[in-house]
Amino acid sequence: MTENAPATRLEAQPWASGRRRLLLSAGMLVYPGITAATVPAHSAGGAAVAGFAIVAAFSVLYLASVVLARGSSRPGFWLLFGLLAALFVAELWFARIDAFYLGAVVASVSVLPLRRWAAPIVGVIAAAALVLPLLVPSWRQAPGWTQAVMVVFTALLWYAFGEIARANLTLLEARAEVARLASEAERNRIARDLHDLVGHSLTAITVKSNLARQLAANENSPALKEITEVEQLSRQALADVRAAVSGYREVTLSGELARARELLRASGVIADIPTAVEPAGTDAQELFGWAVREGVTNVVRHAAATRCSIVVSPSGVTITDDGVGGRSSEGNGLAGLRERASVDGARITAGPIRPRGWQLTVALSPVAAQ
Repeated sequence: MTENAPATRLEAQPWASGRRRLLLSAGMLVYPGITAATVPAHSAGGAAVAGFAIVAAFSVLYLASVVLARGSSRPGFWLLFGLLAALFVAELWFARIDAFYLGAVVASVSVLPLRRWAAPIVGVIAAAALVLPLLVPSWRQAPGWTQAVMVVFTALLWYAFGEIARANLTLLEARAEVARLASEAERNRIARDLHDLVGHSLTAITVKSNLARQLAANENSPALKEITEVEQLSRQALADVRAAVSGYREVTLSGELARARELLRASGVIADIPTAVEPAGTDAQELFGWAVREGVTNVVRHAAATRCSIVVSPSGVTITDDGVGGRSSEGNGLAGLRERASVDGARITAGPIRPRGWQLTVALSPVAAQ
């Protein structure tokens, strides 16, 4: 089940990136096509050629901006967006009111990565479609109500698409987390059954074999050798079962986060815990899981806190509470955590924070985090 969870998320990624996303975004090229078709109605000769060239350049830059749309803070995206807006304004001289089909594309590009500025950008373009025909006498047209509605409607459509994509991604993350927790629960069930059924039976066989060996030794029976081997085999089998149970019950970060959420809630502590964690190495996952277990246990037992937060990254985990602070000396749990961290090349810092509370941090070394 654990193996299926990452595949679920990967199957949905092509809709948000890659060729499928480009194919979906390419549908917006219909708008530049409409503008190009109307250029001859407003311009002729060299002006018409210039209008066609602007539309072609706009289409290429639009596709490039789609590729960079996820990184709105990147200078490359801002440059492309500025060029798109400039080409749209330039096309007004050659396609007039029909250039606002390009404006609808500009508005759509702004919706997903530029959420803060999207509404003003859409509003300005829609208002320009209404006002410019009145301010430019040579256009000899009424206000472009159709173009203004088209700009707003297209932007709202892309906003809805973005919200659906974000909701789907959140759902996929939740499904992956549920799959991990279900796998963890199944492992614990198997471990419990091994311990309770097979483990108890092997323990009984070992005890009985030991008693039989003692009786055979007292009677100098020829069966002594055989019963001794039976006892040895049963002890080895019992050790193997215990090792298997220990392996099934290994500490995982996702499992400890789930347990921490339930434990803090049961203790009346407000928990700020991530629902999904960034990937880290197997050793780091186990170490971070032990850190979460130790930190949350101390919060519940000693801190008298009202709030606890856990922050996880590929290179570290931090548990913070607003309680009364730590004890003057380390307990066995924290000392054991330091030993585990030293094996994995990690560094632990633990101590009170201002104005109130306690913080435990486990951070991997740069080499171990790679």
